[in-house]
Amino acid sequence: MDLDHWLGTAADAIADWQRTFGPYDAYPSAQVSDEQLGTALEALTSRLADNYPFFHPAYAGQMMKPPHPAAVVGYLAAMLINPNNHALDGGPATATMEKEVVGRLAAMFGLRTHLGHLTTSGTIANLEALYVARELHPDRGVAFSSEAHYTHARMCAVLGVPGTAVGADATGRMDLDELDELLARGRIGTVVATPGTTGLGAVDRVDQVLAIARRHGVRVHVDAAYGGFFTLLAGQHGIDPAPWRAIADCDSVVVDPHKHGLQPYGCGAVLFADPAVGRFYLHDSPYTYFTSGDLHLGEISLECSRAGAAAAALWLTFQLLPPTPDGLGRLLAASRRAALGWSGLLTASASLELYQPPELDIVCYFPAERAMSAIDAASARILTDGMTTGAAYLSTLRVTAAALARRHPGIHADQPHARILRSVLMKPEHEAFVPELHARVERLVGS
Repeated sequence: MDLDHWLGTAADAIADWQRTFGPYDAYPSAQVSDEQLGTALEALTSRLADNYPFFHPAYAGQMMKPPHPAAVVGYLAAMLINPNNHALDGGPATATMEKEVVGRLAAMFGLRTHLGHLTTSGTIANLEALYVARELHPDRGVAFSSEAHYTHARMCAVLGVPGTAVGADATGRMDLDELDELLARGRIGTVVATPGTTGLGAVDRVDQVLAIARRHGVRVHVDAAYGGFFTLLAGQHGIDPAPWRAIADCDSVVVDPHKHGLQPYGCGAVLFADPAVGRFYLHDSPYTYFTSGDLHLGEISLECSRAGAAAAALWLTFQLLPPTPDGLGRLLAASRRAALGWSGLLTASASLELYQPPELDIVCYFPAERAMSAIDAASARILTDGMTTGAAYLSTLRVTAAALARRHPGIHADQPHARILRSVLMKPEHEAFVPELHARVERLVGS
């Protein structure tokens, strides 16, 4: 795909559209010369070189990768207009696109009815879900796994809602017995299930969480910010379909297209199964909603101004790579195969040990040492050496001595925590590169 060509085509199309409104004089003070811009741009690109190679399969650290070229073209095309999807009069075309892509996300999860919109991040999307949870049950708290993203505890604090962490089992999933005991006390209104934790990629048993919650009259919110698109692979590649199928019967779900949806930051999404929760967003804006009697996205969102360009980018991407098993699912399948392939290499390795089998595309492992302190020191050294030499860009995960002992008995707990190595294989290119990446990490262990 010739990105330069399509970026130019998009810019030309917008310029042609702008000319249909007739000529006008640009304000002189806003004009800069090509020479001025060239000098400033050279300084900018020089500074941007101070980045890690997120695009390359040697980068297997955080949940980061460049957006798809189609998303870049779609974003640029709309950004040149700069629509605001808060109201239809701020972005009529992109607001329609947003409703369409949100509908496709709802269909991906099997929601029979929905109310939803894009957000600037998964954090804001979860804030909105927990805001509705508070409005529905103002005297009850929110429960979430101790392995869930820290945003839930933080947003509970922001909303003034009691947040309770439920312990995790030996695979990093929410402990269902502990959840049952907690909900039986009657002080929880909503429980958060996470199919794809950001640390291990563990998939909470949404189906079983839902059954327990319904027995106690409790709502279920699904934080699928990271793992959500893996619903496209339910029943394939060793992925149990039950947790993913159960999302359709939950009360709300969050997903981040700026992760596996190939979008630039920031593009999250929140969807509610019951459109009636829109009543909690009601507000009066006498100067905003004036061009149409149709629903304005700002009427169902806590955020006000939001980039219409994000909707355009996702819409164009979905035209080419739809959220279906044969569309985006093919890319996720490659990442999943990469994780399974590397777990096999780690199992056979004499210098590295697999922490636990991966459920999605996150692989955690550690140097084959026999003490927590040695594992921690070796992991820290490998992380630094890999990034310094450019051999491998990894990340670390801090685990407790108890968590490590559950999976690997016999390791001396001479300190309460240790860092282990963590790799996020969210680029499909990782599938072919995993043998090389594994060899590089093994060399780092021995260096």
